[in-house]
Amino acid sequence: MASTQKKILQYHVGRLQDRQREVRLASIRELEELGDAEALEPLQRVFDTDVDIEVRRAAQAAGRNIFLKSRGRK
Repeated sequence: MASTQKKILQYHVGRLQDRQREVRLASIRELEELGDAEALEPLQRVFDTDVDIEVRRAAQAAGRNIFLKSRGRK
């Protein structure tokens, strides 16, 4: 992975812990857009632990889409 893309990935993974749900949702969308399988574990943690059901659902959907894309199914 290119250095810049890795930095972007790390930036958005870090924002998954933000207090504001809108920031977490935006980072989930960005991670899904990047489509990097390295985001799967952090998205799983969000799905398992976030207090907001919408954030958990978004993390689940993004993780599923990234997984399918990495397997060539999307």
